Amino acid sequence: MRCALKSACVDAISKGFSFFNDKMITPVSEEGNGKGFVSHAPGFWPQTPPELWNDWKWQLKNRVTSLAHLEQHLDLSDEERSGVLLSGDKLALAVTPHFFNLIPRNNPEDPIRRQVIPRIEETWTSPYDMADPCGEDSHMPVPGLVHRYPDRVLFLVTDRCASYCRYCTRSRVVSGVGEQELHTNFEEAFQYLETHTEVRDVLLSGGDALIFSDDKIDKLLSRLRAIKHIEFLRIGTRVPIFLPQRITPELCTTLAKHHPLWMSVHVNHPRELTIEVKEALERLANAGIPLGNQSVLLAGVNDDLETMKTLVHKLLMCRVRPYYIYQCDLINGSSHLRTSVAKGIEIIEGLRGHTTGYAVPQFVIDAPGGGGKVPINPGYVLYHDNEKIVIRNYEGEIFDYPETGNENVQFAPQREYHDEYLYS
Repeated sequence: MRCALKSACVDAISKGFSFFNDKMITPVSEEGNGKGFVSHAPGFWPQTPPELWNDWKWQLKNRVTSLAHLEQHLDLSDEERSGVLLSGDKLALAVTPHFFNLIPRNNPEDPIRRQVIPRIEETWTSPYDMADPCGEDSHMPVPGLVHRYPDRVLFLVTDRCASYCRYCTRSRVVSGVGEQELHTNFEEAFQYLETHTEVRDVLLSGGDALIFSDDKIDKLLSRLRAIKHIEFLRIGTRVPIFLPQRITPELCTTLAKHHPLWMSVHVNHPRELTIEVKEALERLANAGIPLGNQSVLLAGVNDDLETMKTLVHKLLMCRVRPYYIYQCDLINGSSHLRTSVAKGIEIIEGLRGHTTGYAVPQFVIDAPGGGGKVPINPGYVLYHDNEKIVIRNYEGEIFDYPETGNENVQFAPQREYHDEYLYS
C-alpha cells in the first residue's frame, strides 16, 4: 500500500503537484472548471511551515495590503495598479494568504481576482450608485443596530473583515478608510433589544464577527442569549472562505453553546471551495450549525449558468444550502461588476427543475433605499382568477389548477399565454 501511495505521489509531483499537511496541492493555473476540491497552500508563501500557515492569526498578520506586495506576485494591469493607488480612500486592500493563493499571476479578468483586487473602475460614477443602497443608516435606532424588519435586527459588531470584497455593500463604513466610521454602542444596542420584545432574531454582521477572539464571541453571544425573547441568533460571515484556519474545534465548541445558532456564509465562485474551506464548513456543520450560502451575482465572476450550477452542487457537498443569490447592490463604484436582472432570472430558470431543489437559491434584489429583499422569479404564474390558476413548469408546459373560489384573493394580471410572458 505504501509503495502504491509513494508511486502516486511521485507521479503527482512530476505533473506539478505537491503535498502540504497530507493534502494534494495544485497550482492555481491547473484547477480547470473548479468542480474539484483542491488546496493551493502554501502557494506564494513556500517557506512558511505548516504550523504557521494553519494559524489564523498568522494569516491575518500576513495579508496582502499594498501595491508593492501585490506586484511581488501578480502582473498587474494598468486598471488594477491605478485602482490600488486610489483604494486608500474608499475601501482598503486586504487579502489573506489563503485566498490570495487562488489568484493567478497573469489574468486580471480572473473571477477570484475581480472580487478582491481594486480596479480603476471603482472610481467611475453611475447615476444609480448610492453610498447606502440598503438604507441601513436610516433604520438605525441606536448606533450599530439596524431594525428594518418587524421581528429581526442586524447587529453591526465590527467594521473589519479578513479580506475586503470590492463590491462591499457597507464600503462606506467597512475597513476604516471609507467616508463614514462605524461607532457601535453595544450597551445601547443591548438595552434596545431588551425593551423591544418583538425582536426574536439577531443577525451579527459588520465587518465580520468571526475575526473576534473565542472569548469575545462567547461573551457577545451570551449577552444576547440572556435576552429571553430572542429566539435564535445568526452570524453572517465570509471568514470560513477567506480564513478557514479560523474555524478551529475550539471556536466550534464555543458557537455550539449558543444554539439555535445559524450561519450564512458567502461564496461566489466554485474555486473558492477548496479542501480547507470544505473542512472548515464541515466542522461548523458537525457542531450543529445550519449553514446557508449567500452569493452576489457579479459580472465576470459567476454570471453564467454552468458556473453557478457547479457552485451550488459543491456547496451541497460541503453541507451548505444555497440560500440567496443577490443582485449586486447599487453601491458606489460597483457598476463594472453589476449584471442585468435578466441574467439572474436566466440562471434561476436554468437551475429550477434541472437540478435538485435543495441546490436552487432564491434570487433577490435588496430594494434600493431600504425596501428590503424582494424575491425575483421567472414567470411561473400565467393567469389567476377565482376559478383557476394557470402555471407553467420548467419545461415550458402549461397547466391549470382549480382555485377555491375565495373572492378576496389578489390575482395575478390576466394576460394571454405568449412566450414573451414566460420569463417576465
